Amino acid sequence: MTIRKILPCGGLLAIALSVSAPAVADEADESSLARGRYLVELGGCNDCHTAGYAVLGGTTPESEWLLGDGLGYRGPWGTTYPPNLRTYVEKLTEDTWVAVAKSLRTRPPMPWWALNGLTEVDSRAMYRFIKSLGAVATEVPAYVPPGQEPATPFIRWPDPPE
Repeated sequence: MTIRKILPCGGLLAIALSVSAPAVADEADESSLARGRYLVELGGCNDCHTAGYAVLGGTTPESEWLLGDGLGYRGPWGTTYPPNLRTYVEKLTEDTWVAVAKSLRTRPPMPWWALNGLTEVDSRAMYRFIKSLGAVATEVPAYVPPGQEPATPFIRWPDPPE
């Protein structure tokens, strides 16, 4: 084979690779976003972090997902409020999110142990999905310590068994 025959083939291969590489990356990104969306839904993130989601039977539009909620959860630890996850992840790198997800310990009713159990791939997919929703600032009440009355509606969480 002469040089003239090799160059056109090599050029075509380079063009083919440059055209298909972004398509493969786009498919991987779409797959990751779909996985993240699935995990957010299956994991029940919206049940607390999306106002009215559970009451509406999961019909809240995706544009309103994960903006936090003013409905508190009150127990012996005080009153906690589900934060806006969209603005939360906006402040983190993907690697930081993965580390936080693995080590988070927080007050009820957050099932932090479930978040800790995510694989790295699933944690990254969840981060990418939440980030894809875009940050939308919303006000969520601050934590209320035990013994103080919250000014918002709340659900009384049962005391742990003795």
